[in-house]
Amino acid sequence: MTSASDHSTPPVTDHAIVDPHASSLSKQASQEALTELRSMRGTIDNIDAALVHLLAERFKATQRVGVLKAKNDFPPADPEREKAQIQRLRALAEAAHLDPEFAEKFLNFIISEVIRHHEAISEDHQRSDAS
Repeated sequence: MTSASDHSTPPVTDHAIVDPHASSLSKQASQEALTELRSMRGTIDNIDAALVHLLAERFKATQRVGVLKAKNDFPPADPEREKAQIQRLRALAEAAHLDPEFAEKFLNFIISEVIRHHEAISEDHQRSDAS
């Protein structure tokens, strides 16, 4: 008899197996072009892994902020801080030759997730205080 854990997906790590040959272009390109494409995609895969780890660290930090806010009855959102961060990120994006509109959309998505987490932390804190 097998347990449910026998069929679970193995944890993903930085070195998770990615099929470097997975491409719908294999029949359309020369071997030289495919080799160069795989190399470029390897770089992209490494950057994607770094982004995931950076986002995880960012969310760990914002979780701590959420707990601090809840303990001190601060609101989950801080519109002035969010506005300043968006302006800062737009300037960084421009300096890095990244579309500032994209950077703003990306940060707005992150901010909305952070606020959602802070609201949940605040609700949990209020429930535990009421008990």
